[in-house]
Amino acid sequence: MVIVEVSLLSGFILAPRSRMLLERRTIVKKIEVKADVVYIYLEKLNDESQTFILQLEQVIQMKNLKPASIKVYDYYQPGVLQIPSYSGAGN
Repeated sequence: MVIVEVSLLSGFILAPRSRMLLERRTIVKKIEVKADVVYIYLEKLNDESQTFILQLEQVIQMKNLKPASIKVYDYYQPGVLQIPSYSGAGN
């Protein structure tokens, strides 16, 4: 099992519709939202490119947003999967 860990920008939440759309994808086993992090559990990864679109809602106006990050790792062996992490800030 593979986990895509998405830290959200401060003041934003995952839109309910976005969660429903993600859960409909056959590759997605489960989604957990904890505070400011979204965990997307995938059955497995293969050579096919996957695109996930997360719609966010801003609930609090924030200044000086810090970058958010995305990590991809193996649930059973977190240090083995060598996929670079991504970080960036919203506009």
